[in-house]
Amino acid sequence: MSPRQHADVSAPKDPAEYRPRALKGGVSPWAVLVLSLACLAAGMAVATFAPKYFATRPAARQPEAPPAPEPLHTLTVPAAPEAITPQTTVPALVQAPQLERLEGRVTSLEAQANRANHAAAAALAAAALVEASQGSRPFPEEAAALRAVSPDSPELGQLTRLAAAGAPSRESLTASFPDYAARAASAARKPGEGAPLSDRIAYYLSQVVMVRRVGDVAGEGPDAQLARAERSVEDGDFDRAFAALDKLPPAARDAMAPWRTRAERRAEVDRLAASLRARALAELAAVSRSGA
Repeated sequence: MSPRQHADVSAPKDPAEYRPRALKGGVSPWAVLVLSLACLAAGMAVATFAPKYFATRPAARQPEAPPAPEPLHTLTVPAAPEAITPQTTVPALVQAPQLERLEGRVTSLEAQANRANHAAAAALAAAALVEASQGSRPFPEEAAALRAVSPDSPELGQLTRLAAAGAPSRESLTASFPDYAARAASAARKPGEGAPLSDRIAYYLSQVVMVRRVGDVAGEGPDAQLARAERSVEDGDFDRAFAALDKLPPAARDAMAPWRTRAERRAEVDRLAASLRARALAELAAVSRSGA
């Protein structure tokens, strides 16, 4: 390096040379420093507060539009058919007799149907009455039902009075007959006032063990009549049994009186019920024949 060049790079000796020099254009270096610090502070402020105050808000949701209504289908109403004008007109004088005959026929059929229904209802009520009367319990409801659908009659009135208390069944009468018959046979053997002592002793002994002949007994004595009556009761022929009991001596008839009273009530109920049923069936048959 030359002495001149060495002299150019040596430190200045004048203290005034060490003062900061202004940049070209007259700007002080301190002003540049202050401006830089201000820019740095502004950048930090923007980075800190900009997301809070300048955030993008979502757009408001628009309400959905209602669905478009479906198009209405147009109904096509067919035109009314044109009235058909008859080519020929039947005179009223020709139609009137036919219409009257038709109305008469309809009226007759309706009346016949009503009679048939009434007769059928009466037959059913009579059958129910007969079935109810066979037991030992009262049957006023069945008698009232028959009275409601059947014309009043003496038989129905009598049976209605008997229905209030009922009647013993044939089975119970058949089962109780032997006991009453044994008492009747014993009563028939009772000796009279002037009977010998042996007859009286035999009678009192017979009260301890009652013995009566049954089955086919010949003769017309009390045992024979009681045996015939018992067989008739078992066969269901109460009238024939009553005829045999009528031939007993008075003492034997008195012994059989309680049983006979109950049996006669049963026989009367059966007779009236059978008569009412037969009449109801006859009316139903007559209506059926008239409609055939």
